[in-house]
Amino acid sequence: MAMWDKIKDQAKTFQQSQGTRTGAGGSGRGSHGPLGGGRPGSSSGGSKAQLIGMFKSQLASAKNELKSGAYRDASMALCALVAAADGRVDPSERRRVEELIVSNEVLQNFPADQLRQRFNQHVDRLLANVEQGRAEALQVIGEAAKKPAEARAVVQTGMVVAGADGSFDQSEQQAIREACTALSIPPSEFGV
Repeated sequence: MAMWDKIKDQAKTFQQSQGTRTGAGGSGRGSHGPLGGGRPGSSSGGSKAQLIGMFKSQLASAKNELKSGAYRDASMALCALVAAADGRVDPSERRRVEELIVSNEVLQNFPADQLRQRFNQHVDRLLANVEQGRAEALQVIGEAAKKPAEARAVVQTGMVVAGADGSFDQSEQQAIREACTALSIPPSEFGV
């Protein structure tokens, strides 16, 4: 799919801008080197896997900077929006997303029970009242806008979770776009 190539190019551009925009405490930022490598073949599956890998690596390189409650809470709100994007969250999907969350290298900065509680709280609100739950989740996501690096990490975390099953459908893309808007980040930066 051309969309994944576009997102991949956006991720590379973002990655390069992170390398040049280190600012305070940019330790380890230059270590992304080998990631950009050559272009994969035309296989959209390879592009998706490479993109998700790139986001995971970018997040891991910023792990020590992503310890705030705002990042944790916004990430859990976005994971819930992505999980409930199609209007339903069955128990197996909820468990699968929980496992993705608690096994995520960066999110391991936080106790697993905190992550599960916040994720499930948002999912429950979304399932009880979609509009109110979405408004509450987007408000929590917006709290991370104060720190641009954290705001982008929230979106990357949401995209890693959304793409983990090998698909990134229209409703999940819409959830990512809404999060970008709440964070004052142009959705085009992430190709959505």
